[in-house]
Amino acid sequence: MDKDALLDYEYPDIDPVPTKIKAEIIPPCDPTADDRLYHICITAISLVVMLIIAILARCTKLRDRHRGLASLLSPVNFLDHTQHKGLAVAVFGVLFCKLCGLVISPNPLPFSTDSQNKQNWMILGLFYYPALYYPLLACGTLHNKVGYVLGSLLSWTHFVVLVWQKIDCPKTTQIHKHYSLFSSLPQIACLTFLSFQYPLLLFKGLKGTEENNATEDLSSSYYNEYVKKILNKKKLAKLSTSNTEKPKITQRVIDAARSYIYTPEDAFRFPVKLAISAVVSCISLYQIGLLLVLAVVPSLQTARLGVDQDIANILAGFRINLSPDRAEVVRIVVYYMWCVEVCYISAMTLSCLVNLAMLMRSMVLHRLNLKGLYRGDIYNVYNCHRNIRASRPALVCWMGYTSFTAAHICLGMIIQTMVFFLCLLVAVFLIIVPVLHGQNLMLFKTMGSMWPFWLMIVLAVLIQHITARFCFIKKTAGTRDLDNRSGLFLLTYLLFPANVLIGVLLALWRMIITSLFNIVHMGRMDISLLNRNVEAFDPAYRCYAHYLKIEVSQSHPVMKAFCGMLLQLVSQEGNNAQRTRDAEEGIQLVQQEKKYQVSSAKRARQHWQLLYTLVNNPSLVGTRKHFHLQTTESLLNGSVNINGKDGSKKEAGTKEAEATADN
Repeated sequence: MDKDALLDYEYPDIDPVPTKIKAEIIPPCDPTADDRLYHICITAISLVVMLIIAILARCTKLRDRHRGLASLLSPVNFLDHTQHKGLAVAVFGVLFCKLCGLVISPNPLPFSTDSQNKQNWMILGLFYYPALYYPLLACGTLHNKVGYVLGSLLSWTHFVVLVWQKIDCPKTTQIHKHYSLFSSLPQIACLTFLSFQYPLLLFKGLKGTEENNATEDLSSSYYNEYVKKILNKKKLAKLSTSNTEKPKITQRVIDAARSYIYTPEDAFRFPVKLAISAVVSCISLYQIGLLLVLAVVPSLQTARLGVDQDIANILAGFRINLSPDRAEVVRIVVYYMWCVEVCYISAMTLSCLVNLAMLMRSMVLHRLNLKGLYRGDIYNVYNCHRNIRASRPALVCWMGYTSFTAAHICLGMIIQTMVFFLCLLVAVFLIIVPVLHGQNLMLFKTMGSMWPFWLMIVLAVLIQHITARFCFIKKTAGTRDLDNRSGLFLLTYLLFPANVLIGVLLALWRMIITSLFNIVHMGRMDISLLNRNVEAFDPAYRCYAHYLKIEVSQSHPVMKAFCGMLLQLVSQEGNNAQRTRDAEEGIQLVQQEKKYQVSSAKRARQHWQLLYTLVNNPSLVGTRKHFHLQTTESLLNGSVNINGKDGSKKEAGTKEAEATADN
């Protein structure tokens, strides 16, 4: 290698030549707030808090039958879209952070340092930490001032002790000296939120401005506003049906970009489990990204800075001679190792950005799917008929949906990072670096030596497209038809061997595109990675489909708005009893002497409207006896295609007329 070529490999950090780095020795650190003693104390405090809350719940049960011990056993109503989601989201975030530390920590539980039975202690920890943080949720169950005070004390205790321990021992020997500190940042953030949320709820309770109560689900105005917005959208849709202009390319690009950006809507609230899943997914991205960076990058940096002139002897043993000068060999090797480090960090960053984009897209599709199922568009969401009702597999999938989402994102990010890293290595060392330095152009030389093959492939493709455009398609009277069929058949026969080679390239490209698509969408459960005919074998999508069944069947906004209206009518007294019966039937009170004359017409109109609604309800089509006898043309988006029926009747009439004419 000449001197000018070697100058291209100069790296600013290796002058003078790096020497071996001494490993930093981190002494063992015992925080002032001992972790074992802290867990013993906080467990006892949590038990006392639960006893106090149970006594309060018992007293509350005597005054309000909707609250009490039953609500204490279910501190989060996952099917209530109107409740404050902050407490549940924060506690689930703390619990997931502890789970990440539980898997990596050499001592899963602070009560024991037995490393031989780590697996057993880890299994026990999977149930210990949910029980430990359960009082943080239970304190907000009864919407009581005493519960808010206890919640404030618990959250502040967890927060202060955790921050105290990290300040005392910021460095540990676990993976990286700062891994324990950085991995606890989401946990600290969630505890900080709880530490300020409970005092805020207490302050609102003292002022009498708290809006959360046990019956807010049905008494909230959210469901009524949702129904009103649906009715307004129908009116606007009728007015906008006349505009059938095709959108421009710029508008399509803008719409495609907006489809990956979630914007909140006033008339739609996300279910609690979806909100928890979104936050837990973000925390999982942070935890896995932190693990991938701190477990690999410091080792690469240490190896790069520890390269000495002995590397020349190692490479010579493999018959690799980069330069006669050993110092230049060190510079070249360090430069390549720096490229590997850049590729790894870029791959991890790209994986994080891709997962964030997929998460935003999933939130948009969650809202579209829920809205579609709310209005009965089962075929647009599932691509087949499904019964929207609770079942055993649906309930099991609903229970584990949040956990499954976090697991898929963690595994998907690891796989994405590995694949992106390999792709970047190939691009850097076979394309970018050789082009920049004009050396080691092995890939380009190999591709250049095959130029007759590539020329033949390009010419075969161009010939088929050009002849199809100008020779084999003709336009007559505004329609297109085949022309020169003999030439078409001859060209098809002659290009058969060339098309076989083109098919091999297409198969390779198909495999690459399919693999990349599945890897990129690995963390998403709202789409299937399999074909529509076999999407039932995709466990992630199957879980998501069952999850939607429970959410829609148990938390339909229109159903809850109707139930809320019934409860309001039942609560009225006196002369409103007659109005309640009239409202259930949809008939207004009239004069006794005019009732016989007017009620029959109104009743007939209402019966006709009810019949029309039931016939055109897409969610009821599959329950009819003649559903399986209908053809695909007679169903449009799950509803009866009236035009198709009319057309079939007309066709039948014309056939009968032709038969009579022939006779």
